[in-house]
Amino acid sequence: MQKEQRALQKLINFRLPRQFMNIGLVLALSLIVLMFFRATLLGEASLLMRDTLQRALLVGMLIMSITRDREEDEMTIQFRMQSYGWAFVMGVIYALIMPFVEFGVSIVVNGDGEAFKSLGDFQMLLFMLMVQLMCYHVLKRYR
Repeated sequence: MQKEQRALQKLINFRLPRQFMNIGLVLALSLIVLMFFRATLLGEASLLMRDTLQRALLVGMLIMSITRDREEDEMTIQFRMQSYGWAFVMGVIYALIMPFVEFGVSIVVNGDGEAFKSLGDFQMLLFMLMVQLMCYHVLKRYR
């Protein structure tokens, strides 16, 4: 039982070294720029490239999310856990509301409502990682 608790605690406390924050930030920003210019550089038929860029962007943001801070103490760990909680709650609300918003916009724009579309995994994960990173930095700023 204690071995399982230690293994779980080790997993919970896993953080990358501080230098990975810059790697994740450069990776995410460069991939966002590449995503904007993908259509002009490679044409519209580059679905594999789009999926690859999206997944790499998620990896960059995940690296930023699990990187240690300069001052890693109990308060920053608590802020990190709170930000993950907020990201989960906001992700659920986003998943529940966005199909209705897209349906309403399609009625206004097209005049006839399109069928409800489910959110993709990339859209959900991107939203949750953005919420987590923003909440964490806001909580740290106003401590």
